[in-house]
Amino acid sequence: MDRIAFLHSSVFSSVERSMDGLLPLLARFVFAATLLMYFWGSAMTKLGDGILGIFLPSTGAYAQIFPKQMEAVVFDVSQLGIFHWAVVVAGTWAEFILPLLIVIGLFTRLAALGMIGFVVVQSLTDLYGHGGIAHAETLGAWFDRVSDSVILDQRAFWMLVLVTLVIKGAGALSLDRILSRQVLGASAAA
Repeated sequence: MDRIAFLHSSVFSSVERSMDGLLPLLARFVFAATLLMYFWGSAMTKLGDGILGIFLPSTGAYAQIFPKQMEAVVFDVSQLGIFHWAVVVAGTWAEFILPLLIVIGLFTRLAALGMIGFVVVQSLTDLYGHGGIAHAETLGAWFDRVSDSVILDQRAFWMLVLVTLVIKGAGALSLDRILSRQVLGASAAA
């Protein structure tokens, strides 16, 4: 039995060492393949008209992020304050910038942490702001036979990808790797 355990440990520890940069690279690939266009598409719906649309969000942006407040003011954005504007603009920019940083592998750990926070806020808004909590199929349940709920099932996989990037970094083929080599090379030369 000891020989089997030793063989198992030897083989898989060498696989783990040799493939250390592969797991985060695959996590970035899965993020790009499944979530990049989702977040960018969502951000596009929040832009206002014209070139200044990145500073003047659409009414729909406010309705997506602050649904109850928008209902309370009968969808008149002018009745909302600077706080609401700042949150909507920051959220819109985050939907463009953070996924891009993850895909190119630049400041990946921070970008993944930002996306984790974003997904938590998004999920809470979906549940409480848009009333998803009242629909069992939206919230879902873990350890059941159905794996297609929007919040508990789907977003758990999102979080797994993002937590992998926070823990492991960007992996191979990333700007983080290039920058760290340049910084470490400059430090060693000094």
